Amino acid sequence: MGVLDEIIAAVRVDLAARERTVRLSDLRARIDAIPPARPVLDEFRGPGVSVIAEVKRASPSKGALATIERPADLAAEYQAGGASAISVLTERHRFSGSLDDLDAVRERVDLAILRKDFMVTEYQLVETRAHGADLCLLIVAALNDTSLRTLYRTALDLGLTPLVEVHTPDETRRAVDLGAELIGVNNRNLQTLDVSIDRFGVMAELIPDTTVKVAESGLRGPEDVALVHSQGANVVLVGEALVRHGDPRSAVEAMRAAAHPRVQAS
Repeated sequence: MGVLDEIIAAVRVDLAARERTVRLSDLRARIDAIPPARPVLDEFRGPGVSVIAEVKRASPSKGALATIERPADLAAEYQAGGASAISVLTERHRFSGSLDDLDAVRERVDLAILRKDFMVTEYQLVETRAHGADLCLLIVAALNDTSLRTLYRTALDLGLTPLVEVHTPDETRRAVDLGAELIGVNNRNLQTLDVSIDRFGVMAELIPDTTVKVAESGLRGPEDVALVHSQGANVVLVGEALVRHGDPRSAVEAMRAAAHPRVQAS
């Protein structure tokens, strides 16, 4: 069993507990009471590179990364630095995240929010929208074709923008065949946790130019951002380098400027 399989097994246990506590109908009622999801694709297609800045306490490969007592404060710094969206980890066993973190960030910032978790059921997608997220993550390696198509359509029906994550040529083909408008290339192999920043450039060549391309994992600073942008990345998703930086606002500003020197934080 690889790391991804172990994570999903734990996710399913936690999911079953939440399903016993909160009914799907109650989540749908909550969706009816909140504003619609924020659109993101037009901004992601803009000049330069967009940054999805991540609230990330830990990772399976590195363990604890940062003590984040107030995720909303960190998200506010990201917004001040010019981030286009905020990613919030909600998986608790390997990433030390929670839906409480998502709620806190949603209350504080007016940017689009990606719920970063391991989606395997419709319940999780409804839960994602009910907690105010605007994007969801669908990991191709974690889903068969039927589940991927079903969850993708469900996400769209809920108003969510799915970020469809790939790592291999076959996964990239599946994402393209799905018609995904937002495809993320994870430079990290989720089963072995090995990272190669060269992965993005290889997979990007298999993705249509009309698709928004996201480079994920292993981006250590502005030089890496400039590299993947030159290979076609419209967006970068960065967690570890930002939470460990010490000045997340300026770190986001520097990553945006790396792709286009004239881009300044608003």
